Amino acid sequence: MRIILFTGKGGVGKSTVAAGTAALSAAGGHRTLVISTDAAHSLADAYGLGAVRPLEPTEVAPNLYLQQVDAQQRFEQSWADVQRYLLSVLDAVGMDPVAAEEMTVIPGAEEVLALLELRQHARRGGWDVIVIDCAPTAETLRLLALPEALGWYLERLLPIQRRLVRALRPLLDRAAGVPMPGDDVFDAITRLHDELDDVHDLLRGSGASVRLVLTPEQVVLAEARRAYTSLSLFGYRVDAVVANRVFPAADGDTWRAGWVRAQQAVLAEVQQSFAGLPVLTAPYQSAEPVGVEALGVLAAELYDATDPLAEPVGQGPFRVTRSQGAGAVIHLSLPFVTREDVDLARNGDELVLTVGSYRRLLTLPAGLARLRVVGARVADGELQVRFAEQPDQPDHRPDRQKKDAR
Repeated sequence: MRIILFTGKGGVGKSTVAAGTAALSAAGGHRTLVISTDAAHSLADAYGLGAVRPLEPTEVAPNLYLQQVDAQQRFEQSWADVQRYLLSVLDAVGMDPVAAEEMTVIPGAEEVLALLELRQHARRGGWDVIVIDCAPTAETLRLLALPEALGWYLERLLPIQRRLVRALRPLLDRAAGVPMPGDDVFDAITRLHDELDDVHDLLRGSGASVRLVLTPEQVVLAEARRAYTSLSLFGYRVDAVVANRVFPAADGDTWRAGWVRAQQAVLAEVQQSFAGLPVLTAPYQSAEPVGVEALGVLAAELYDATDPLAEPVGQGPFRVTRSQGAGAVIHLSLPFVTREDVDLARNGDELVLTVGSYRRLLTLPAGLARLRVVGARVADGELQVRFAEQPDQPDHRPDRQKKDAR
């Protein structure tokens, strides 16, 4: 099964490109599902379905199915036990029931639950291709980082909290005057984490990739570069860049000629910035592409003679190589990053990587956890962390290794 995610700055046309790619896939005979994780669903509009909002996979053309997730229904299924507990706590402190219900809804729940819907479809099978129309870049990055962050919390803190609550529940109930969480609450949180962790594995698998959609503008390009860095940091594979709404380089009036020159200058930067990745271009259409046929035509022109479903090549943004002796080197692709942008620390069997405003906790496999960090550097858009055998008298203090230029 092939999974393709489309993301980009709001307003660049990512929904149109995602819908067109799905239409082209279906036209090629592949059973294709397209899902939106964007709270502002627009896929039905792109296909010209008007007021139709399909909450279950609905066939809009041969082999082409569309679903816009019912976040409320999915939320109640995944979060009901936790929400009931939170409502009981807020009721005990006298909060208005309507306000309490609003307080127990997770910000960004719609995007998270759409990913859980993806998991269900992927695990059930029956699809050749799943296309995901993601939320704008910042929301997508937060969403894709969530499973790893939640996993760290659950593995380390939840067992401690669970034991404390069990031991102290009678005392806390009397002293605090509010109910303490039961096993059903902890089980619900653990179940949600397991489901998100499964999504994480799906989206970082060999059959999944992300495509960045941009328009030839400096501000948009800057955000796309940052997104590429952050996606690589969390181990997601970017396999193409889509430059959308490109003016044809034909004769025209002065105003349009100015736009053509400006876009061509930015497109040259796009080629340089994403060297090694295919840069696909979609010309500015003479009319808005609405409907399966129009979107299929746009996608056919976008991909030209290339396979729109081609699986990404290479080893992905994260790999481990063995060095001389018993050492090893971690390689993590971090395009556009300099050594001043990266902070690296070690705490036990974890590496803590901070790049800009994003932080990743990377749990080391057993073969590396027993080694010590002996150096790190950023070279050619890649962070390289070197490990070696522990000395005879190991230093158990946490390492803090700032990258160097060696």
